Parts: sequence; structure tokens; C-alpha cells
Amino acid sequence: MIQYGFHPAPKPSKGKRVKLTQRQKGDISQQVDKQLKARSHGLCELCNAARATERSHLTGRPHLDEKTKVTDLIHLCTPCHDWLDETPEGIRSRNFIARAINTVLEHQTTK
Repeated sequence: MIQYGFHPAPKPSKGKRVKLTQRQKGDISQQVDKQLKARSHGLCELCNAARATERSHLTGRPHLDEKTKVTDLIHLCTPCHDWLDETPEGIRSRNFIARAINTVLEHQTTK
């Protein structure tokens, strides 16, 4: 008598993922966090009056090409973070703020 057994083909092995996920791109490393806090001196980078307690991405996670850098972030107080994320004016201001931060940082590094 012939026995027919179940002999499934082996699944191909999973390779290591080379490309970062959007979540991984948006993660903020300890080094970047330290750079952000040093840049802001603990003050909100919009109003410059309140203590900065929140980090906000100027570039949204879907638009990041690589891991989050300090130039992709701004250090804010809660009211300014709410304004930046929840109002049409704040949302439109993101690109301008990002360009301003990058311009200032470029000038600091060339001195």
C-alpha cells in the first residue's frame, strides 16, 4: 500500500528588512533629543516664553526619507504645539518654520 503523507514545501526564510518603517523613521533618538533640548535651552521655540515640554515633527513621518534629525523637530510648549497641529495657520507655518530653523543652523555651522 502507498502512503501519501503531508510534505509541505518549506517557506522561504524571511530576510532582514533593510528599509526603515515610517514608525522607525519618526522615532527620536536620545542623541537627537539632547540636540533639540540644547538648541531650545528648554524654552518653546515659537513663543520663547513658556517652558518647552513637547517635541513636534515639522516634517510628517510619511515624508521623512531617513531617521528623524534635529532639523525635523521643534521644541514647543503645549499651547504652541496645539496651534501648530490643529489650526490651518499652524499647519501652513510648518514649512516656513522648518526652512527658518535650517537656515539658522546652516549659518551657525559655517561660522
